[in-house]
Amino acid sequence: MRFGTPCWIDLATTDPKASRDFYGGLFGWQYRANPTGDYLTALADDVPAAGFYRVPDMPDAPAWTLYLAVSDSHRTADRIVRLGGQILMPPQEFDGQGSLLVATDPTGATIGFWEPATPWPFATGTKGEFRWAELNTWDGDAADKFFVDLFGYQLEQIGDGEDFDYTTWTLLGDSEPVAGRMRFGPDFPAGTKPHWMIYFEVGPMLGTDEATVLAVRLGGRLLSEPADSPFGRLSVVEDPAGAVFTLIDSSNRQTPHAPSEEELGVGNDDPYDD
Repeated sequence: MRFGTPCWIDLATTDPKASRDFYGGLFGWQYRANPTGDYLTALADDVPAAGFYRVPDMPDAPAWTLYLAVSDSHRTADRIVRLGGQILMPPQEFDGQGSLLVATDPTGATIGFWEPATPWPFATGTKGEFRWAELNTWDGDAADKFFVDLFGYQLEQIGDGEDFDYTTWTLLGDSEPVAGRMRFGPDFPAGTKPHWMIYFEVGPMLGTDEATVLAVRLGGRLLSEPADSPFGRLSVVEDPAGAVFTLIDSSNRQTPHAPSEEELGVGNDDPYDD
């Protein structure tokens, strides 16, 4: 695992059971609890794919947290502060598996950093697994500078830099980017908080359209209808607890069945109203 690459994701939620049922139904995840029972690990084909933990009271909506691999969590914490970030949780050891810290970048988005004690399995790239992460923020230049200074990423602007400002971050010597950064456009509400968007692969056998229908049936809410992109067909969904994520079929396959507005929950102000 190279430092600066995504190595884990987890979800803080007020209702772990609802989250477990929703994602289990959507992705087929199985679950394993730690010895104290306060942390659930989701398994995709027996490989760890994500974590869940309960937070009794949350000032904001539940959200997925991305963790990037680091070689020294304490040195990373010092560098984060020097580069203009803030530490939310200082480095802590967990079950002999390594040390993690949680911080905000200078634009205000929460991000985790993990120093693994041993090789850490993390399911990525196939059905029900992590595919991509992008930082959504108001200040793209500040975000780029912070993470470039922290990890030495190489930047590539794939938009026009104005109407569509999207950069990808690639480690030196690699051909594939590790993450992306999107600057909010004028169509985003002024109060939108900077955040990381997590993408989950749904696979071509199911496809984004059918996965979106399934998410709505399981109690999720559609935020952005399935659409094609250069990276695959995708949709944005909110889970029953309020955490937002993206579904993507990176094979770019379009399912023959076009979901109806009723299936997608479009036009229903209250998706929980029977």
